[in-house]
Amino acid sequence: MKEPAISPFEEPSGPAPARAVSRGACDTLAAMRISHFWELMDDEFGESYARTLARGHVLGVLGGRTVQQALDEGVHPRIVWLALCDDMDVPQERRLGVDRPPRPGAGPDAP
Repeated sequence: MKEPAISPFEEPSGPAPARAVSRGACDTLAAMRISHFWELMDDEFGESYARTLARGHVLGVLGGRTVQQALDEGVHPRIVWLALCDDMDVPQERRLGVDRPPRPGAGPDAP
């Protein structure tokens, strides 16, 4: 018998939601700034739709909260992003965002 997956969304006060974010995607939570979260949202869904989606799209895996509610309540932005990607069927290759050239003066050789 297969053991159930451990959900990163389990809260001490209640059971884990029925569906968790893809296991491989959240074994390690790399730092994600909220500004990077919104950049990913804008790149994937468009600036105006990203805000609408955040305010109105309820994710069961985040305890029945909207994207914005989860962020406001302190859920790590990467967890929210991965949950939304799973729910909206965003392909793996687009979950890291758009490749952009480095900004002038940025990087290890910058003064």
